[in-house]
Amino acid sequence: MRAAVRRFLATAGVVDKADAVAVACSGGADSLALAAGTVHCAGKLGLAVHGLVVDHQLQPDSARVAQAAAQALRQLGCAAVRVLQATVEGPGGPEAAARRGRYAALRAAAPPGALVLLGHTLDDQAETVLLGLGRGSGPRSVAGMRELDPPWGRPLLGVRRAVTAAACAALGLVPWVDPHNADPRFQRVRLRTEVLPLLEEVLAGGVAPALARTARQLQEDLDVLDEQACALLAAARRDRDLDVAALAPAPTALRRRVLRRWLLAAGVSELTDAHLRAADDLIGRWSGQGALALPGALELLRAQGRLRVSNVPG
Repeated sequence: MRAAVRRFLATAGVVDKADAVAVACSGGADSLALAAGTVHCAGKLGLAVHGLVVDHQLQPDSARVAQAAAQALRQLGCAAVRVLQATVEGPGGPEAAARRGRYAALRAAAPPGALVLLGHTLDDQAETVLLGLGRGSGPRSVAGMRELDPPWGRPLLGVRRAVTAAACAALGLVPWVDPHNADPRFQRVRLRTEVLPLLEEVLAGGVAPALARTARQLQEDLDVLDEQACALLAAARRDRDLDVAALAPAPTALRRRVLRRWLLAAGVSELTDAHLRAADDLIGRWSGQGALALPGALELLRAQGRLRVSNVPG
């Protein structure tokens, strides 16, 4: 655990960018072990460790659990500890709403310029890859979680969940066991308890590390494509528009990455693969078609060799 945190802090350049780091802690084994490792390593580097506990208020005893986690962080030696209230609402089901609320609370409470370290493990990464495959949402989703995605840091993506439990036992820490982690109503729970064990049996083991390795390889490929997309976007941008002639010779996969970045920056939310393919048809399969309707009462149209996003008339 300490080796994983030490390597992350060094490679992420944390010491050069801030004098503090935050750790999000639920009180579970993963985040408790991460907090212990971070306090140990950060002290040697002169970094203050801020402990952040999010109370989602979804269970009757959530306040008690949050206070217990906060007390554990104080005993570990965190310089400051806060319990945060998360707002859980909006589309996508309880898992997605809780995640949005949690991340919003953590982002707001983090010290200025500090990374927020999250306790996601190799097993969490494997589950994320499987979820991405099942949703058919493309390589960006299958590539899973990034180790460094400011303001988020995930030092434990190469560490198995069993190791965090063993670390807590070795340190005499008693982690909280979230009852939601055994509730089959949640997709991730069924992946963890049913799908992955079956894959391990059928494929004779090593599935979780293989899935995490696949995510890492895809991230490396995506980094190259994203860098090329940034350069192409800069070359094609004309004020708020895009120059079709500059985009047309590029490969389709690269054009779609440019369109995705540009449309998101223009305020288009909830982009789907169908939206991007239809948008790309205005470049690669242009036959005079009309404007493309986009989420948020916006539309994309091609006129005079340029693509432009505007509000839907009326």
